[in-house]
Amino acid sequence: MSNRIILPRMMQVGGGASQQIPDILQSLGCKKPLIITDKMMVELGYAKRIQACLEEASVIADVFDDTVPEPTMASIEAGVEKVRHGSYDSIIALGGGSPIDSAKAIGILGKFGGDMSDYKFPRIVDEEGLPIIAIPTTAGTGSEVTRFTIITNETTDEKMLCVGVGFMPVAALVDFELTLSLPPRITADTGIDALTHAMESYVSKKASPYSDSQALSAMRLIGPNLRAAYHDGQDVKAREAMMLGSTLAGIAFSNASVALVHGMSRPIGAAFHVPHGLSNAMLLPAVTRFSIPAAAERYADCARAMGVATEQDSDEVANAKLMDELNALNDELNVPTPEQFGIEKEAFFDLMPVMAEQALASGSPGNNPRVPGAEEIIEIYKELW
Repeated sequence: MSNRIILPRMMQVGGGASQQIPDILQSLGCKKPLIITDKMMVELGYAKRIQACLEEASVIADVFDDTVPEPTMASIEAGVEKVRHGSYDSIIALGGGSPIDSAKAIGILGKFGGDMSDYKFPRIVDEEGLPIIAIPTTAGTGSEVTRFTIITNETTDEKMLCVGVGFMPVAALVDFELTLSLPPRITADTGIDALTHAMESYVSKKASPYSDSQALSAMRLIGPNLRAAYHDGQDVKAREAMMLGSTLAGIAFSNASVALVHGMSRPIGAAFHVPHGLSNAMLLPAVTRFSIPAAAERYADCARAMGVATEQDSDEVANAKLMDELNALNDELNVPTPEQFGIEKEAFFDLMPVMAEQALASGSPGNNPRVPGAEEIIEIYKELW
């Protein structure tokens, strides 16, 4: 059996990688890029830094900074219009997962038209939109190396998963120095998001020897360094490890798919505006506990890769240590429950059947080692409260 592996055409990894953008554009034959980012990247001066680097190479880049966290169909409309009426030949996606996801959607819609609901899974989008050069500024989403984007349909509160080669950036510039200013909350949420990507891709029914190698490498980097990056944002060693771990985890899940955590996470985010990484963090311990009986050996491998269990530990002991670690991590990184986040209990419980159906419809739970029914998903949601 063979496995199809999809990656960016070019990757530049390490401190200062983002400054290689002129060379990347030249190699692609692109001369008029549009920088798609958010207002925080503008305020922090990151967008200006990219513009200045390009200006030295006689390339002028406009900036679209109206992307929003957890992008919606409405939030990307202005970017689509800017692309349609400009003569841009490429997109530089600068920021966390939301600007990069927005850029992916804008690159497709700006070229082919329609709205995002036309492109949601199960449709596979292999059409090539505008070429995207992704420059991530968080260590978490892995969007710079994935063939996915997630856009919310605000009229139905559905987080639409959109899949295909058309959403894969042609280049990824992975520069950990851009994460040094991240606040602890974003460091925690994106870091657990990356850990979830690595774990889910390793236990996924679509896992392969290739994705396994990336996932295990990601867990070896993330496990020992997430706490350090959270407590000291200027810890260069921890930041570098987290950034590379995030990218490897992104490669792993892009080629193996995520599973139940992500399937259940998207409806929480869409309905109650919980950031994606945070809703993953809420779910990871409960879903792992539910899933271990169907993949005890695989989850034990995760515990060993993260450094919380040894090779001498039995699978049972390793998995007990894994559960202790996931709960301790959420405690130390101050991950709230839905109640602590401020969600109204009645609304959360009333929406559980709909969220369960949306989770199943996404297809992700079908990749889980233990595939749940709607009632089992509802029980996990209840456990979170």
